Formats: sequence, C-alpha cells, structure tokens
Amino acid sequence: MCGILAILGADGAVPSAGRDRALALSRRLRHRGPDWSGLFEGKDSWCYLAHERLAIIDPASGDQPLYNGTKDIVVAANGEIYNHELLKKNMKPHEYHTQSDCEVIAHLYEDVGEEVVNMLDGMWSFVLVDSRDNSFIAARDPIGITPLYLGWGADGTVWFASEMKALKDDCERLEVFPPGHIYSSKAGGLRRYYNPQWFSETFVPETPYQPLELRSAFEKAVVKRLMTDVPFGVLLSGGLDSSLVASVAARHLAETKAVRIWGNELHSFCVGLEGSPDLKAAREVAKYIGTRHHEFNFTVQEGLDALSDVIYHVETYDVTTIRASTPMFLMTRKIKALGVKMVLSGEGSDEIFGGYLYFHKAPNREEFHHELVRKIKALHLYDCQRANKSTSAWGLEARVPFLDKEFMDVAMMIDPSEKMIRKDLGRIEKWVLRKAFDDEERPYLPKHILYRQKEQFSDGVGYSWIDGLKEYAESHVTDQMMKHAKHVYPFNTPNTKEGYYYRMIFEKHFPQQSARMTVPGGPSVACSTATAVAWDEAWANNLDPSGRAALGCHDSAYTDKHSEKAAPAAEANGTASHENGHTFSKPKSTLDATILKTQAVH
Repeated sequence: MCGILAILGADGAVPSAGRDRALALSRRLRHRGPDWSGLFEGKDSWCYLAHERLAIIDPASGDQPLYNGTKDIVVAANGEIYNHELLKKNMKPHEYHTQSDCEVIAHLYEDVGEEVVNMLDGMWSFVLVDSRDNSFIAARDPIGITPLYLGWGADGTVWFASEMKALKDDCERLEVFPPGHIYSSKAGGLRRYYNPQWFSETFVPETPYQPLELRSAFEKAVVKRLMTDVPFGVLLSGGLDSSLVASVAARHLAETKAVRIWGNELHSFCVGLEGSPDLKAAREVAKYIGTRHHEFNFTVQEGLDALSDVIYHVETYDVTTIRASTPMFLMTRKIKALGVKMVLSGEGSDEIFGGYLYFHKAPNREEFHHELVRKIKALHLYDCQRANKSTSAWGLEARVPFLDKEFMDVAMMIDPSEKMIRKDLGRIEKWVLRKAFDDEERPYLPKHILYRQKEQFSDGVGYSWIDGLKEYAESHVTDQMMKHAKHVYPFNTPNTKEGYYYRMIFEKHFPQQSARMTVPGGPSVACSTATAVAWDEAWANNLDPSGRAALGCHDSAYTDKHSEKAAPAAEANGTASHENGHTFSKPKSTLDATILKTQAVH
C-alpha cells in the first residue's frame, strides 16, 4: 500500500495550503509508504499531489507521482493494477517512464478518459490531474479494498487522502470516499461507476452452482495476486478462508514470475496468545501444504498497550474492528521485521457466501442474497478497513483474493438457495465454497480443516483476548460515565464500557465531528441489526458483538474452557456459533460428525 494526498483548487482557485503544508500532511501517511516520497505541484500552484510509496512492483524506478508520455497528465495512486500488462498490449503504443503497474492509469486516461475506472482490475485509489485543462478525477476500487477520504476546505479546495489523519485539521468537512465511485471536476461531483447486475438489492440470481467454475475463478484470483517484485507471504489462521488462500498460492507458486526471484518456498504467518486455537490449526495447515511457517505470540498486556496506536491507524471506534485489528497490527510489525512487504489474506468470504450467524435464520433465498449484497457494500467500513490499515501501519500490503472482481461475479451470480445453510442436507455455512475445493484425488486441505467451523479472528487468537479487553475497559469506565454516555457522545452513543473506552481514545486522535461520522454505527449497523432481529428476535438485546454472545441454536458451540457445556447442544444441532462471518470450532466429536454428514451429501 501507498499513501496519497491531493489538494486541488476549485474553479481556478489557488489553495491557501502551500507546498510546505502539503509535505507536512503527506508525512502523516508515511507509514503506508516508507520507501520514497514525491510531490507534484501544478502550474500556478493550483494543485498538489503528494505520494508516499511502498515499492512492490518496479522498486527501482516506479516512484510516484506518475505521468503520461508528454507529462501533462499526472497521477498519484495507491494499490495494484493486476491487469496492467494486458492493458498495455491492447492499448495504442505509449511512452512509458517506469515498469510500475500504476503508470498505465495515466496512459489509459489519455486514451479513454474517465472510462479508465471500468477497465482496471485490482485494488486501487487514485487522483489524476489533467494539466491540459486543469481538470481532475479521483476514484476508488469497486469494493473499497484501498481506503480513500474526501474533504472540503474553507477556501473552496477539494482534498483527497488515503487516511483521514491527513485531512482532519485542514478540512471543514470530510467523509469516506464511497467505493465504486469516481469524482470528476468536470461533472462537479461523485457518480457510481461500478454496478454489476448482482449488486442490485432487488435482483436475485438464478445461475446453477458449478463447483469447478467457482474453484477455477478463485484460483485465478489468487494467482494474479502473486504479482510482485518483493518478498511476500500469506496470512494463515487455520480457518477455511485463509487456508484456501494459502493452499492455492502454494499450489500455483511455481507458475509465477515471483518464484524466479524469491524461490519456491511460500512463507505463512499466524498470530495468537500462547496456546490459541488459530496457532494450532495454522500449524497443521502449514505442514500439510508445505509452507515455511512463522508463529507470533502476543500477550493481553501487549495488546492493551497497543490500543491507542491501533485506533489512530485504523481510524475507528467500532468494537469488533478494534478487537480484530490489534492482533493483526502486532503481527504485521513482526512480519515486516522479516523483510516481507506483501501478504495475501482471506477477507470477504463470509460476506460473499453468508457466514454470519444470523444467516442460519434467513427465511428464503431472496432475503439471503439481498443481505449478502448489503454486507458487501459495507465491507469498506469493516474488514477492508481493518486489513488495509492494520498492515499499512507498518508498510505491509495485504491483498484479498476473495474480493477479486471476476471471482465475485461468479460467486454472487450463484442461486442463493445453494448458499443457504441446510442442516437437513448437511450443508453448513459456506458449503458451496467447501464443496468446490473438496478434491478427493488431489486434496487442497485435510477434510477436518476444509469443514472446520472457523473462529472469529479476535477470539481465534485466544479467548482471553476479548475477556482482557472487557476487564480493562471495566476498570477505566465507570457506571456513572455510561449513565451520561448519550450526552457526552450523542452521535453513535456507545452502549458498552468497552465501546466507551475505545470512543475516548478515538476522540483524542480525531475530535472533529466529521471524523466521528465516518465510523459505522448508525444506518450501516442498524441495517444488519434490523435484518438479524427480523430473522430471529433473540438478537434484539444482543449488545456484545463477540462470537461468544451467539444466540439461539448457536449458544453452545465453542471449544476449550466452554466445550464441556457446548458439546451436547452442538451435537444436537450440528452447527457452531459465529459472528461477523467467523464461527467457533466445535468439540472434536461434533466436528467429526459434521464431516461425515457432509461427506455423505457429496
């Protein structure tokens, strides 16, 4: 990942913030791109494009901002364009100054104008200035894998930045730049460019499920993300999603250009408290697929000590996001110390295939699919933000194959009746994904891993992590403080002491009203909560987002210190509790029963 900052005069206005201010604000993003800094100043100082570079492709000469052949179009970009070589082959000849994958944006814009956004395959945010007419555009990838914020200055300027910490002190108002949108100075604002058929909340797909087609699409998504000129690896928790990413990467590594530079040994990484479920499962997967595995331990105290830094970097006070971001933040620092600059990760699977707890209660295929679409549209506020900013805090890039545009088109066009959890047919959550990779002749994963009931990440790293967070918040937030919470924080009022504690830290870093409004908690959360309550009224009073607060038939199914109470009910219902798409492992006897039941269906 890189960091971008743009200050742009509107209607010929000259920004009151000058070159020195642009450089100072860009430094706030240097953690995202520690390898080099660049700044473009427009004629008569009407605009500034600043860039902090993390060099992944063409480290030697790919510094930004980047230009077209005549250098009258300039772009500052964050992300990766996986189809850049294909685009070059199909475009008319251009003079390229670097081998950077992002340079193609400037040349493509020269050819097709704003249509450039529909032709890029990858994860990206960019700001492009056309000096020929002093116009500009800014755009963000379809799902919002890369972050981008939009702000307005009192002097009439328009601002863009990868993180809001670069905007908060100079903009009268700022907001999240919506995924799948382009901002055009010529058109005078934002418009949506990404709108596939399945993206509509009224359309319901009817395409029959084809396991091999789904498998092939995912393998292509993983392989294209092995495009790199620097050391890389995979994040491996031992759950279904990260294990599939790692398995496919290991299987196809020899076919990539990267293997000629870095060898055919794939490195994998896992984090957890000592003895955590994820460490054990990841160790087994790594041995099975043959990666060089690295385990990182952290203590609850180390996690607590990092909370302020985590909230500053991730820019949120959302409880679940902070719980999961902290171990990821700590692990990333260790990974970067090994010299690794890019990793593959498993975000997005649960939103695409319906792994959330309340999807077990979906009444029909229509509501199942519509809720998937709503979850995908909110990903940029949750898992994408966590994965990107937790890793970018230490100059590491995270790539997410499940959110590949072509893969999503295949996966999201599957008839949702195939995705629904059907205990009577032995179909657990994400059954279509599991079945697609259930290869008897050349297994991708061991059966019990392929059908493992996955942990919520913040619990999988060790159950005492969330317990420790709650206890710590309890000691810092009094009952009296909670009593007056609605007066202190009238917007997105915290309803737990843990949430209140995170909010206090956030307000110290980001005291602006527009900053606090970028965090979900109002309509975005209410939408899913309303759906969950509509499907099962037991969710109405669930204040704790932890997977261990699972309600209804999932009240019982988690392991370790809870497994004795869990086993009887888990064996009866054949499921496990899970939240935010991450389920809790069942006791071994129950898990074995699920495997046998699912195999019978196959």
